[in-house]
Amino acid sequence: MVGRTPPRSLTKPVGSITRGTTGVNRLRRSDRWLIHDELVTARLLAAPDPLVVDLGYGASPWTTLELASRLRTVRPDVRVVGLEIDPDRVVPGRDGVTFARGGFELAGLRPVLVRAFNVLRQYPEAAVPEAWQTILSGLAPGGLLVDGTCDELGRRCAWVLLDRSGPLSLTLAWDPFTVERPSDIAERLPKALIHRNIPGEPIHALLTAADRAWAMAAPLAPYGPRVRWRAAAETLRAEGFPLRRYRRRMRDCVLSVPWSTVLPEPARPNLSA
Repeated sequence: MVGRTPPRSLTKPVGSITRGTTGVNRLRRSDRWLIHDELVTARLLAAPDPLVVDLGYGASPWTTLELASRLRTVRPDVRVVGLEIDPDRVVPGRDGVTFARGGFELAGLRPVLVRAFNVLRQYPEAAVPEAWQTILSGLAPGGLLVDGTCDELGRRCAWVLLDRSGPLSLTLAWDPFTVERPSDIAERLPKALIHRNIPGEPIHALLTAADRAWAMAAPLAPYGPRVRWRAAAETLRAEGFPLRRYRRRMRDCVLSVPWSTVLPEPARPNLSA
């Protein structure tokens, strides 16, 4: 059977143990995005073996079980494996989901999709490229990686979508009723960008423009934050920001741009060296 190799038993997975905080429904916004994103669903549907890895699910497996349930609406035969580097967090399988010990090496699996949420946030920025490369090298052909971060209740989320060629896009998603302005998501930017939210960096320019567009759309506030955000997004597009358009009605406020829009400036040379 193609791709049915079980997770390898490892004595030392690649990576470090993280805090492991998690909670029921914490990753619902990214899950909603995954099951509607055209690229993600196309790759999942085309995969000979629809294997998905939830990397670093934390101290409890709820978000992995939720991911499996939601992905089955796209492909009922999807196989989901939750990997944790801490052996004490590995739990028995349930509801068709397997749990095993593993890190960035993916325990020898070849998934078509890897979700790594709130994992790299706890690493130094310099460690991100190597971690990305290790995960990407283990993907099945056409595989995708979602590297994301969110707050404790899942109201503010941000993630990067990558394939073997590198980062493809950045997406920000937030609860329309608890976030006052788009730049409030800055504290949850993925590790590759969170230290780049400073003047002169593209991500700072995007968030500053988003706040400005949000303020301009204030007259629409009585119609609700979703209507106001749609108007703000149109303002951003008119200013030249390539925000992705979504054909379906969105429950969340979502801002998604190609990675090239927020590509960090090259590191400045150390003049004191």
